[in-house]
Amino acid sequence: MTRPAAALANAPDPAAPAAPPPDRPLLGIGLMLASVALLPVMDGFAKSMTEVFAAAQLVWARFLFQSMLIVPLALATSPRAMLRPIRLPLQVARGFGILCGTFLFFGAIRTMPIADALALLFIAPLIVTALSPLVLGEAVGVRRWSAVLVGFAGALVVLRPGLTVLQPGALLALGAGVSFAGYVLLTRRLSHAAPPLVTLAWTSLVCLSASSLAMPMVWVTPEPVQLAKMAAMGIIGAGGHYLMIRAFEKAPAALIAPFGYAEIVTATIIGYYWFGDFPDGWTWVGIAILVASGIYISLRERVRHGA
Repeated sequence: MTRPAAALANAPDPAAPAAPPPDRPLLGIGLMLASVALLPVMDGFAKSMTEVFAAAQLVWARFLFQSMLIVPLALATSPRAMLRPIRLPLQVARGFGILCGTFLFFGAIRTMPIADALALLFIAPLIVTALSPLVLGEAVGVRRWSAVLVGFAGALVVLRPGLTVLQPGALLALGAGVSFAGYVLLTRRLSHAAPPLVTLAWTSLVCLSASSLAMPMVWVTPEPVQLAKMAAMGIIGAGGHYLMIRAFEKAPAALIAPFGYAEIVTATIIGYYWFGDFPDGWTWVGIAILVASGIYISLRERVRHGA
Protein backbone atom coordinates (compact mmCIF):
# COMPACT_ATOMS: atom_id res chain seq x y z
CA MET A 1 0.00 0.00 0.00
CA THR A 2 1.27 3.49 -0.90
CA ARG A 3 -1.16 4.78 -0.71
CA PRO A 4 -3.08 5.73 -2.78
CA ALA A 5 -0.76 7.75 -4.95
CA ALA A 6 -3.49 10.20 -5.90
CA ALA A 7 -3.98 11.14 -2.26
CA LEU A 8 -0.37 12.23 -2.00
CA ALA A 9 -0.66 14.06 -5.27
CA ASN A 10 -3.75 15.90 -4.11
CA ALA A 11 -1.85 16.84 -0.95
CA PRO A 12 1.74 17.17 -2.13
CA ASP A 13 4.51 16.56 0.37
CA PRO A 14 5.73 19.97 1.50
CA ALA A 15 8.65 18.35 3.27
CA ALA A 16 10.59 18.81 0.07
CA PRO A 17 12.94 21.77 0.04
CA ALA A 18 12.31 24.51 -2.48
CA ALA A 19 13.09 23.34 -5.99
CA PRO A 20 13.13 24.96 -9.39
CA PRO A 21 9.84 24.86 -11.30
CA PRO A 22 9.32 21.44 -12.86
CA ASP A 23 9.71 21.39 -16.59
CA ARG A 24 9.39 17.74 -17.56
CA PRO A 25 5.70 16.87 -17.09
CA LEU A 26 5.74 13.85 -19.41
CA LEU A 27 8.60 12.32 -17.46
CA GLY A 28 6.74 13.02 -14.22
CA ILE A 29 3.63 11.30 -15.54
CA GLY A 30 5.70 8.34 -16.70
CA LEU A 31 7.35 8.00 -13.30
CA MET A 32 3.98 8.13 -11.55
CA LEU A 33 2.56 5.47 -13.85
CA ALA A 34 5.60 3.27 -13.20
CA SER A 35 5.13 3.75 -9.46
CA VAL A 36 1.47 2.77 -9.39
CA ALA A 37 2.17 -0.14 -11.74
CA LEU A 38 4.69 -1.55 -9.26
CA LEU A 39 2.95 -1.11 -5.93
CA PRO A 40 0.02 -3.53 -6.46
CA VAL A 41 2.61 -6.24 -7.15
CA MET A 42 3.72 -5.77 -3.55
CA ASP A 43 0.10 -6.23 -2.46
CA GLY A 44 -0.07 -9.40 -4.55
CA PHE A 45 2.91 -10.88 -2.71
CA ALA A 46 1.34 -9.88 0.61
CA LYS A 47 -2.03 -11.44 -0.27
CA SER A 48 -0.33 -14.67 -1.34
CA MET A 49 1.11 -15.06 2.17
CA THR A 50 -1.82 -13.94 4.34
CA GLU A 51 -2.89 -17.52 5.02
CA VAL A 52 0.50 -18.28 6.59
CA PHE A 53 1.62 -15.05 8.21
CA ALA A 54 -0.17 -12.48 10.34
CA ALA A 55 -0.63 -9.06 8.81
CA ALA A 56 1.74 -7.64 11.44
CA GLN A 57 4.59 -9.87 10.26
CA LEU A 58 3.99 -8.96 6.62
CA VAL A 59 4.05 -5.28 7.54
CA TRP A 60 7.26 -5.82 9.49
CA ALA A 61 8.89 -7.64 6.57
CA ARG A 62 7.86 -4.96 4.09
CA PHE A 63 9.39 -2.15 6.17
CA LEU A 64 12.47 -4.18 7.15
CA PHE A 65 13.59 -4.63 3.57
CA GLN A 66 12.39 -1.15 2.57
CA SER A 67 14.48 0.36 5.38
CA MET A 68 17.51 -1.63 4.26
CA LEU A 69 17.31 0.16 0.91
CA ILE A 70 16.00 3.63 1.77
CA VAL A 71 17.88 4.45 5.00
CA PRO A 72 21.42 4.07 3.54
CA LEU A 73 20.36 6.15 0.54
CA ALA A 74 18.97 8.90 2.77
CA LEU A 75 22.11 8.86 4.92
CA ALA A 76 24.28 9.17 1.82
CA THR A 77 22.32 12.05 0.28
CA SER A 78 21.23 14.02 3.38
CA PRO A 79 23.23 12.86 6.43
CA ARG A 80 22.60 15.95 8.56
CA ALA A 81 18.82 15.92 8.00
CA MET A 82 18.72 12.18 8.61
CA LEU A 83 20.66 12.21 11.87
CA ARG A 84 19.09 15.40 13.28
CA PRO A 85 15.43 15.26 12.24
CA ILE A 86 13.28 18.34 12.73
CA ARG A 87 9.82 18.02 14.34
CA LEU A 88 10.46 14.40 15.24
CA PRO A 89 7.12 13.86 17.06
CA LEU A 90 5.23 14.70 13.86
CA GLN A 91 7.56 12.45 11.88
CA VAL A 92 6.77 9.60 14.28
CA ALA A 93 3.02 10.30 14.16
CA ARG A 94 3.17 10.35 10.36
CA GLY A 95 4.91 6.98 10.41
CA PHE A 96 2.19 5.51 12.61
CA GLY A 97 -0.42 6.76 10.14
CA ILE A 98 0.97 4.74 7.26
CA LEU A 99 1.81 1.83 9.61
CA CYS A 100 -1.85 1.53 10.65
CA GLY A 101 -2.97 1.97 7.07
CA THR A 102 -0.66 -0.76 5.78
CA PHE A 103 -1.63 -3.15 8.58
CA LEU A 104 -5.36 -2.64 7.94
CA PHE A 105 -4.93 -2.94 4.17
CA PHE A 106 -2.98 -6.20 4.43
CA GLY A 107 -5.71 -7.48 6.74
CA ALA A 108 -8.36 -6.43 4.22
CA ILE A 109 -6.83 -8.19 1.20
CA ARG A 110 -6.77 -11.44 3.12
CA THR A 111 -10.54 -11.76 2.56
CA MET A 112 -11.32 -9.46 -0.38
CA PRO A 113 -9.92 -8.71 -3.85
CA ILE A 114 -7.03 -6.26 -4.02
CA ALA A 115 -8.89 -3.99 -6.46
CA ASP A 116 -11.95 -3.78 -4.18
CA ALA A 117 -9.80 -2.92 -1.17
CA LEU A 118 -7.85 -0.35 -3.18
CA ALA A 119 -11.09 1.26 -4.32
CA LEU A 120 -12.02 1.93 -0.69
CA LEU A 121 -8.55 3.36 -0.13
CA PHE A 122 -9.48 6.07 -2.64
CA ILE A 123 -11.55 7.79 0.06
CA ALA A 124 -8.28 9.17 1.49
CA PRO A 125 -8.09 12.29 -0.72
CA LEU A 126 -11.76 12.95 -0.01
CA ILE A 127 -11.18 12.79 3.76
CA VAL A 128 -8.13 15.03 3.41
CA THR A 129 -10.24 17.60 1.58
CA ALA A 130 -13.06 17.34 4.14
CA LEU A 131 -10.74 17.75 7.15
CA SER A 132 -8.46 20.41 5.66
CA PRO A 133 -10.51 23.31 7.13
CA LEU A 134 -10.30 21.84 10.66
CA VAL A 135 -6.75 20.47 10.63
CA LEU A 136 -4.94 22.82 8.26
CA GLY A 137 -7.16 25.90 8.22
CA GLU A 138 -7.57 25.66 4.45
CA ALA A 139 -10.70 26.91 2.73
CA VAL A 140 -12.76 24.31 0.83
CA GLY A 141 -15.28 25.67 -1.63
CA VAL A 142 -18.73 24.39 -2.52
CA ARG A 143 -17.50 22.55 -5.60
CA ARG A 144 -14.93 20.53 -3.73
CA TRP A 145 -17.40 19.81 -0.92
CA SER A 146 -19.78 18.52 -3.59
CA ALA A 147 -17.03 16.29 -5.00
CA VAL A 148 -16.37 14.93 -1.50
CA LEU A 149 -20.03 14.03 -1.04
CA VAL A 150 -20.17 12.38 -4.45
CA GLY A 151 -17.01 10.44 -3.63
CA PHE A 152 -18.45 9.13 -0.39
CA ALA A 153 -21.52 8.04 -2.36
CA GLY A 154 -19.12 6.07 -4.57
CA ALA A 155 -17.64 4.41 -1.49
CA LEU A 156 -21.14 3.39 -0.42
CA VAL A 157 -21.69 1.82 -3.83
CA VAL A 158 -18.55 -0.27 -3.32
CA LEU A 159 -19.54 -1.16 0.25
CA ARG A 160 -23.27 -1.64 -0.41
CA PRO A 161 -24.21 -1.71 3.29
CA GLY A 162 -27.31 -3.76 3.97
CA LEU A 163 -26.91 -5.80 0.78
CA THR A 164 -24.63 -8.49 2.28
CA VAL A 165 -21.57 -7.02 0.55
CA LEU A 166 -20.34 -5.17 3.63
CA GLN A 167 -17.81 -7.44 5.32
CA PRO A 168 -14.99 -7.16 7.86
CA GLY A 169 -12.42 -6.91 5.07
CA ALA A 170 -14.23 -3.91 3.60
CA LEU A 171 -14.28 -2.20 6.98
CA LEU A 172 -10.53 -2.80 7.31
CA ALA A 173 -9.95 -1.27 3.87
CA LEU A 174 -12.10 1.70 4.83
CA GLY A 175 -10.07 2.08 8.03
CA ALA A 176 -6.90 1.96 5.94
CA GLY A 177 -8.20 4.86 3.87
CA VAL A 178 -8.91 6.87 7.02
CA SER A 179 -5.44 6.10 8.40
CA PHE A 180 -3.79 7.10 5.17
CA ALA A 181 -5.74 10.37 5.17
CA GLY A 182 -4.25 11.11 8.60
CA TYR A 183 -0.81 10.32 7.19
CA VAL A 184 -1.34 12.82 4.35
CA LEU A 185 -2.60 15.54 6.70
CA LEU A 186 0.48 15.10 8.90
CA THR A 187 2.63 15.22 5.77
CA ARG A 188 1.20 18.64 5.03
CA ARG A 189 1.90 19.77 8.60
CA LEU A 190 5.56 18.76 8.18
CA SER A 191 6.30 21.82 6.09
CA HIS A 192 10.00 21.88 5.06
CA ALA A 193 10.91 19.45 7.85
CA ALA A 194 13.20 17.32 5.68
CA PRO A 195 13.90 16.26 2.11
CA PRO A 196 11.33 13.71 0.86
CA LEU A 197 13.82 10.82 0.89
CA VAL A 198 14.68 11.51 4.54
CA THR A 199 11.00 11.68 5.46
CA LEU A 200 10.46 8.34 3.69
CA ALA A 201 13.42 6.84 5.56
CA TRP A 202 12.10 7.98 8.94
CA THR A 203 8.66 6.65 8.04
CA SER A 204 10.21 3.27 7.26
CA LEU A 205 12.16 3.22 10.54
CA VAL A 206 9.12 4.16 12.62
CA CYS A 207 7.04 1.44 10.98
CA LEU A 208 9.81 -1.14 11.38
CA SER A 209 10.40 -0.29 15.05
CA ALA A 210 6.72 -0.33 15.98
CA SER A 211 5.90 -3.54 14.09
CA SER A 212 8.93 -5.28 15.62
CA LEU A 213 7.21 -5.13 19.02
CA ALA A 214 4.56 -7.56 17.77
CA MET A 215 6.98 -10.11 16.33
CA PRO A 216 7.36 -12.28 19.47
CA MET A 217 3.58 -12.81 19.47
CA VAL A 218 3.02 -13.55 15.77
CA TRP A 219 6.36 -14.80 14.42
CA VAL A 220 6.33 -17.65 11.92
CA THR A 221 9.70 -18.58 10.44
CA PRO A 222 9.50 -18.05 6.67
CA GLU A 223 10.76 -20.61 4.19
CA PRO A 224 13.32 -19.44 1.59
CA VAL A 225 10.66 -18.78 -1.07
CA GLN A 226 8.53 -16.84 1.41
CA LEU A 227 11.54 -14.84 2.57
CA ALA A 228 12.25 -13.97 -1.07
CA LYS A 229 8.66 -12.73 -1.44
CA MET A 230 9.06 -10.60 1.69
CA ALA A 231 12.25 -9.12 0.32
CA ALA A 232 10.46 -8.42 -2.96
CA MET A 233 7.74 -6.58 -1.02
CA GLY A 234 10.30 -4.27 0.55
CA ILE A 235 12.19 -3.71 -2.71
CA ILE A 236 9.00 -2.96 -4.63
CA GLY A 237 7.70 -0.69 -1.87
CA ALA A 238 10.96 1.26 -1.79
CA GLY A 239 11.17 1.43 -5.58
CA GLY A 240 7.56 2.51 -5.98
CA HIS A 241 7.88 5.29 -3.42
CA TYR A 242 11.18 6.45 -4.90
CA LEU A 243 9.62 6.67 -8.37
CA MET A 244 6.77 8.68 -6.87
CA ILE A 245 9.19 11.08 -5.22
CA ARG A 246 10.96 11.61 -8.54
CA ALA A 247 7.59 12.12 -10.24
CA PHE A 248 6.83 14.97 -7.83
CA GLU A 249 10.20 16.51 -8.71
CA LYS A 250 9.48 16.46 -12.43
CA ALA A 251 5.84 17.59 -12.64
CA PRO A 252 3.31 19.60 -10.63
CA ALA A 253 1.49 17.38 -8.17
CA ALA A 254 -1.94 18.55 -9.33
CA LEU A 255 -1.03 17.60 -12.91
CA ILE A 256 -0.01 14.03 -12.17
CA ALA A 257 -2.73 13.34 -9.56
CA PRO A 258 -5.23 11.72 -11.96
CA PHE A 259 -2.59 9.25 -13.13
CA GLY A 260 -2.33 7.86 -9.60
CA TYR A 261 -5.72 6.25 -10.10
CA ALA A 262 -4.20 4.02 -12.78
CA GLU A 263 -3.17 1.85 -9.84
CA ILE A 264 -6.60 0.22 -10.03
CA VAL A 265 -5.62 -1.23 -13.43
CA THR A 266 -2.57 -3.06 -12.12
CA ALA A 267 -4.47 -4.11 -8.99
CA THR A 268 -7.22 -5.64 -11.14
CA ILE A 269 -4.71 -7.48 -13.34
CA ILE A 270 -2.83 -8.84 -10.32
CA GLY A 271 -6.06 -9.90 -8.62
CA TYR A 272 -7.39 -11.63 -11.72
CA TYR A 273 -4.28 -13.53 -12.81
CA TRP A 274 -2.94 -14.41 -9.36
CA PHE A 275 -6.14 -15.02 -7.43
CA GLY A 276 -9.03 -15.23 -9.91
CA ASP A 277 -10.65 -12.08 -8.48
CA PHE A 278 -12.41 -9.49 -10.63
CA PRO A 279 -14.58 -6.59 -9.42
CA ASP A 280 -18.27 -6.95 -10.20
CA GLY A 281 -20.32 -4.38 -12.09
CA TRP A 282 -21.47 -2.37 -9.07
CA THR A 283 -17.93 -2.22 -7.70
CA TRP A 284 -16.78 -0.73 -11.01
CA VAL A 285 -19.55 1.85 -10.76
CA GLY A 286 -18.34 2.81 -7.27
CA ILE A 287 -14.73 2.92 -8.46
CA ALA A 288 -15.69 5.21 -11.33
CA ILE A 289 -17.49 7.59 -8.96
CA LEU A 290 -14.57 7.64 -6.53
CA VAL A 291 -12.02 8.21 -9.28
CA ALA A 292 -14.10 10.94 -10.94
CA SER A 293 -14.54 12.82 -7.66
CA GLY A 294 -10.84 12.52 -6.84
CA ILE A 295 -9.81 13.76 -10.28
CA TYR A 296 -12.22 16.69 -9.97
CA ILE A 297 -10.73 17.66 -6.60
CA SER A 298 -7.26 17.42 -8.14
CA LEU A 299 -8.25 19.66 -11.04
CA ARG A 300 -9.74 22.20 -8.63
CA GLU A 301 -6.45 22.15 -6.70
CA ARG A 302 -4.59 22.77 -9.93
CA VAL A 303 -6.82 25.76 -10.78
CA ARG A 304 -6.61 27.14 -7.24
CA HIS A 305 -2.81 27.04 -7.22
CA GLY A 306 -2.41 28.07 -10.83
CA ALA A 307 -0.58 24.86 -11.72
